[in-house]
Amino acid sequence: MFGVLMAMMGMLPTIASMVGSNSPVVGFLIHIAMSIMIGLGLTVIFGNLLLTSYPRGIVVGMVYGAIWWVLGPLMVMPMMFGMSLFTIDTTALFSLMGHLIYGAILGAVAVRIINKRR
Repeated sequence: MFGVLMAMMGMLPTIASMVGSNSPVVGFLIHIAMSIMIGLGLTVIFGNLLLTSYPRGIVVGMVYGAIWWVLGPLMVMPMMFGMSLFTIDTTALFSLMGHLIYGAILGAVAVRIINKRR
């Protein structure tokens, strides 16, 4: 669902330009690949330590999502394209909402996976 919002807001070609493309499909695939790596990072780094219950997993996931929102759209992307850092506009707020939702779902799924392995 967030990918559809990103497409509607024209964000996918910007992500694709990181690899010299302007294709929304390439932008979507890059974003999905980064999301998978970031999700694995949460599970590997904080798995048994912080992801001990669903409520805690959701909160940790949302904080993790917010951290990646600051690192990605507010810092890395602007640095790559010579834009000003930490610009918070409507697009950035929609991005924050998406990252928080991603983090909440990621935290809950990570807790479920960790609990199955115990």
